[in-house]
Amino acid sequence: MNNLQKRLFEFGANVILYLRKVPGSRETQVVKDQLIRSATSPGAVYEEAQGAVTRPDFHNKINCCLKEIRESGYWLRMLERIGNKTDDLTELIKESDELKKIFNVISKKTEKLKSTESTK
Repeated sequence: MNNLQKRLFEFGANVILYLRKVPGSRETQVVKDQLIRSATSPGAVYEEAQGAVTRPDFHNKINCCLKEIRESGYWLRMLERIGNKTDDLTELIKESDELKKIFNVISKKTEKLKSTESTK
């Protein structure tokens, strides 16, 4: 397991552990459900990307990870805004921002590789 795989796994697990502490109103339950899906998805999709058969396939999976991490950041900020701010939440927002930056870089690099491969 590489470092990014570990970070994604820990991010998803830490989101779940954090959400166990968030009080459950009707509104927060909707946010919690969305956040669990978007926070755990990048780890699973990145695992799939490790077995990609082509560069375009890998690139597409990386972009899926990026989209899900961006969505996770949105839901984390929503929880912060509606009054669930804690140190744990601040750390999760920071980690989602860092993961987003990592996937942006990977996406840009694989886009270049994908386009050079298609011109051959």
